[in-house]
Amino acid sequence: MKMQGTAALVTGGGSGLGEATARELARLGAKVAVLDLNLDNAQRVAKDIGGSAHVCNVSDADSMQAAIDAAAAVHGPARILAHIAGIGTAKRVIGKDGNAAALEDFMKVIQVNLIGTYNASRLFAAAAAKLEPLTDGERGVMVWTASVAAFDGQVGQQAYSASKAGVAGMTLPMARDLAQHGIRVCTIAPGLFATPLMKTLPEPVQQSLAASIPFPSRLGKPEEFAELAAHIIHNTHLNGEVIRLDGALRMAPR
Repeated sequence: MKMQGTAALVTGGGSGLGEATARELARLGAKVAVLDLNLDNAQRVAKDIGGSAHVCNVSDADSMQAAIDAAAAVHGPARILAHIAGIGTAKRVIGKDGNAAALEDFMKVIQVNLIGTYNASRLFAAAAAKLEPLTDGERGVMVWTASVAAFDGQVGQQAYSASKAGVAGMTLPMARDLAQHGIRVCTIAPGLFATPLMKTLPEPVQQSLAASIPFPSRLGKPEEFAELAAHIIHNTHLNGEVIRLDGALRMAPR
């Protein structure tokens, strides 16, 4: 799909990997709507890239639909969804006090990461399926975000790993389901990246994490994630695939 002049939605676009992706798509000529729960962050990015900003809770049906509609009113119907919004926690099943972890904590991560991905995708796909097909029959493309934790989650990552494994597992059946409508689906599973959240860790911890990556032995750059997202959008034959972007990292148990 050509990026120039095409309307795109980027969830979680106000910071980190989402911000980098919003900036890259805009640089390539897309009309970018920055969707984020933090409207201030979304507005900051949108102002820089000449896009629009919309507050959005991806796990809430009405909020997600309202954001899609508001973005369409500014840029026209979207053919691109880069779904990057997500949260992460780490809690052991049995705490130091001997009590079981709170079920609500597990449910929240699943709600945002897995159900939020499905919610955003179903609403985007329903709108994109009504568009006229492009010359190759394509109507839309979605790029989702999983994590290497989907495959080698660490101690305490039960909720996060389960949610991201769900995203990875949903990729192929969603691509098969939407093939009849000319809508592609791919997922990126990033490893350790230099996001604002990562940068809150002490420098020695960051260096230790970077050293665990075989090559290149450094944290991933958000721009590298964004470049892969852009390539997936551009390369029409990429469909139904989960791509690890991790420098050959395999996470240790802890």
